[in-house]
Amino acid sequence: MDNLIDLDPSWYEDWDDEYANAPYIPGASDYPDRWAGDASTFRTSLGDRAELDVAYGAHPRERFDLFMPEGSPAGLVVFVHGGYWVRFDKSDWSHLAAGPIGRGWAVAMPSYVLAPEATITEIGLQMAAAVQALAQRFSGPLALTGHSAGGHLVTRLVAEEDLLPSETVERIKAVVSISGVHDLRPLMLTSMNTTLGLTDREAQAESPALRQPLDGPTVTCLVGGRERPEFVRQSELLAAAWSSDDRPVGCVIEADRHHFDIIELLADPDSALVRTLVSHVE
Repeated sequence: MDNLIDLDPSWYEDWDDEYANAPYIPGASDYPDRWAGDASTFRTSLGDRAELDVAYGAHPRERFDLFMPEGSPAGLVVFVHGGYWVRFDKSDWSHLAAGPIGRGWAVAMPSYVLAPEATITEIGLQMAAAVQALAQRFSGPLALTGHSAGGHLVTRLVAEEDLLPSETVERIKAVVSISGVHDLRPLMLTSMNTTLGLTDREAQAESPALRQPLDGPTVTCLVGGRERPEFVRQSELLAAAWSSDDRPVGCVIEADRHHFDIIELLADPDSALVRTLVSHVE
């Protein structure tokens, strides 16, 4: 894998296995219910500082939830959920807003139309619409983060061709991709592509690692050391493809974290992940 850009289908014997996280995580089946329960409890605890189901588009899934800190926010963090573009919605992750809120930032969590109803290209456009609607609502700095498929979507927002107006991109101070997928071509080698419907043309066009980054925000890739090797490779790939002498892209490997528990760092105000998101204006 010396040349990470030139995909070699022979790298792995079973590409489905490389993207299958649950079989390698003890108690994996317990996580979705735990996430949903923690998220519901968190929303209730915020009371009127939680504004739910705000429309940014016409589709019922084109909605975001907004969580506010006490007092005026220092900025806005947008978190985009994962689930291989086919699962989950914003309501499963509300509790992860605790970290940025603890540092005085507001947090928005958008849902999007899932595949196969929407293509990955269309989902990217929906996330651009959500971020733009939020940018018009807030005047301060922005930071983007997302997990897995969400890591792809937030890095795609700061890759050329521009999905966001330049004045919005200028306000994005940091982007952190958590266990992101930045080269979509391998997904065409998996059975999940019967749902995603990726073509070679779309996979090329929508892969951040195959595009150039926009000027402005710092970009960091965060991945667990206990993840499948392909997820580590995907983070290392974007860091290598996007790094330059004047703007390196970090690839941080959390040795003891796997694909399902690495996102817990977002709920901790003192974690390196949260500090990376907000440090540019603290």
